[in-house]
Amino acid sequence: MTTQASAAETQTRLHGIVPPMVTPLRGPDEIDFDGASRLIERLIEGGVAGLFILGTTGEAPSLSYRLRGEFIRFVCKTVDKRVPVLVGVTDTSVVESIAVAGVAADAGADAVVLSMPYYFPAGQTELVHYIRRLVPQLPLPVMLYNMPSLTKVNFDIESLAQLTDLSQVIGVKDSGGDLAYFERLTALKQQRPDWSVLIGPEHLMATSLGLGGDGGVNGGANIYPKLFVRCYQATRDGDQAAETALQNQIEKLQAIYLVGKYASRHIKGTKSALSILGICDDKLAEPFNHFEPPERARVAEVLESLNTDLIE
Repeated sequence: MTTQASAAETQTRLHGIVPPMVTPLRGPDEIDFDGASRLIERLIEGGVAGLFILGTTGEAPSLSYRLRGEFIRFVCKTVDKRVPVLVGVTDTSVVESIAVAGVAADAGADAVVLSMPYYFPAGQTELVHYIRRLVPQLPLPVMLYNMPSLTKVNFDIESLAQLTDLSQVIGVKDSGGDLAYFERLTALKQQRPDWSVLIGPEHLMATSLGLGGDGGVNGGANIYPKLFVRCYQATRDGDQAAETALQNQIEKLQAIYLVGKYASRHIKGTKSALSILGICDDKLAEPFNHFEPPERARVAEVLESLNTDLIE
């Protein structure tokens, strides 16, 4: 295993669009390598600032440890340091989180992304103690991941403030969807100006930049990376007309997440869109199934409604 890296050894602070990359699959425990390669090249060519693999959109909790390791090594080799690679290591077992982080370090990843274990709900004192114990055992810089809807625990601002002294922590990805919380989160950069604070919900990305955010970890960027990169840049540049036009396309794209009736529709919609565009297979990890033809047709209708001049 490689030696532990400090935050000071990482590249400049992460900002921009870092897609939470889907994990293209061909079978229950088989990667769609051709599709994954096409997706990686599409994302990098689209101007993304990095790739986040094995997160929620990447279906990490449903994947075997063998497949996770195989995917980490494949992505890192294919990316070949063209952009930073962040690897999700959240697990119900601290031992497995450390093991996956070790694979990521050996493969050449740039950082790991860590949330709380997602079965037993934890309190804030337990959260702080867990992060303090675990982070020093990880071999790469760490981005914390606030995903309360799935982990049953929120990273309270007061708890994060207690963790700002951990130099190995390089920022926070927030998927809570609460802009008031997000603004308080970005205020922690007064204590840690080196932190990157990224937002998950893609329709809030442009607004989050005005609150001190640094970019987005937006699932829709799997489908149309240039759309999100252009919206990020227009917002940063103060080009209101371009931002409004691009934001309108992002909001229209959200309709794919309304197809179907289960919570899994977010990942189903994303993979369905990628399949329709000929990028990768739409196979999902068990227990989920891909969209059937009627739902797939609805996703196609959403994609056809978008302005190709702005999204490609």
